[in-house]
Amino acid sequence: MAPTAPEGAHLDDEDGCWSAGEEPRVGLPILTVVAVALLDADNRILLTQRPEGKPLAGLWEFPGGKVHEGETPEAALIRELHEELGVDIRTSCLAPLTFASHSYEKFHLLMPLYVCRQWRGKLTARENQNMAWVRADKLRDYPMPAADIPLIPILQDWL
Repeated sequence: MAPTAPEGAHLDDEDGCWSAGEEPRVGLPILTVVAVALLDADNRILLTQRPEGKPLAGLWEFPGGKVHEGETPEAALIRELHEELGVDIRTSCLAPLTFASHSYEKFHLLMPLYVCRQWRGKLTARENQNMAWVRADKLRDYPMPAADIPLIPILQDWL
């Protein structure tokens, strides 16, 4: 049966859940990746650019990385931020905000997004990645992986 829109709405409208895109694919392995919106004193969000040689190279993303087996999302985020950016963060400084759920060709990505305003150390691009502090209303100016894009309106509403 074909989906139907509520009275007065059309399936091809560019609003709400009717324009959300394709449905997640069933049967793919699930990969959990954790991300953070690091916020500076001016409420700008740190984006990092995926370096050459990595999948999706050149795209901008919220810092983070894969959650290893037996690792909590918070522990993975603390580990990844230390490895990639040289900063130390405490679990108590991480506030869960939302998550993304997106099917790629070979896996389904589940990505919790945290917000963090406090860390110790100087942000350093340890993987030679580009970094940018971006206002929420300018996030769409940076090309991002498909899974990150649904996080933008939530951050814009929240900030």
